Amino acid sequence: MSSEEKDCVVKIEKLQKTFLSGGSKPLTILNGLDMTVRKGSKTVICGASGSGKSTLLNIIGGLETITSGTVIAGNYNVGMLSEKELTEYRSGFLGLIFQFHYLLKDFSALENVMLPAYMRGMPKKKAKERAAELLCDVGLKDRMDHLPSQLSGGERQRAAVARALINDPSLILADEPTGNLDPENAALISDLLFSMVDKYSKTLLLVTHDMNLASRGDIQCCIKDGKLSVL
Repeated sequence: MSSEEKDCVVKIEKLQKTFLSGGSKPLTILNGLDMTVRKGSKTVICGASGSGKSTLLNIIGGLETITSGTVIAGNYNVGMLSEKELTEYRSGFLGLIFQFHYLLKDFSALENVMLPAYMRGMPKKKAKERAAELLCDVGLKDRMDHLPSQLSGGERQRAAVARALINDPSLILADEPTGNLDPENAALISDLLFSMVDKYSKTLLLVTHDMNLASRGDIQCCIKDGKLSVL
């Protein structure tokens, strides 16, 4: 393996995604898209609504199937993974952050963050300690025993950032992570996300409509007409 290949976290070639719905004309969202994500980079993807930004992220995340082409992430050929392999890929290789936090309402912030590590086999005590460290890192030291309903929108998204890091992933996928927040909290979460990615030396691939957030990336891309270009 060449040094260039070792430095590559995601390699996408000729990716096509076509949606079929009963009776209507097939809709091709991604059409021959190529993309390379380098280790340690902070890549931001922009584009008009419906351009395929979230679809691309969902394909990389193993949440959407591909129509044709190849998606290689680390040692995983994402389009060829079994359900068991997909679970391992998502829980170990990826950290996922969405526009909505998806915290379990009956679990505390600490329990929500520790759960992915515990489910992956980490001893409960170690998972709890690691989750507490991460919650301190994201500014929730005094809020970790609170339920999601007792946290503000910004605090819930802070917990979601901590949860994405709990299994020490190689790649963080963030889909509109500030989209549900007011401008003040959006700026705070933006600062937090990029500082945590730096602190833990992660590779970040982020989709956003927020141009202030987009400007934080060291690589900025745009999807148009089903293809991706670097700005």
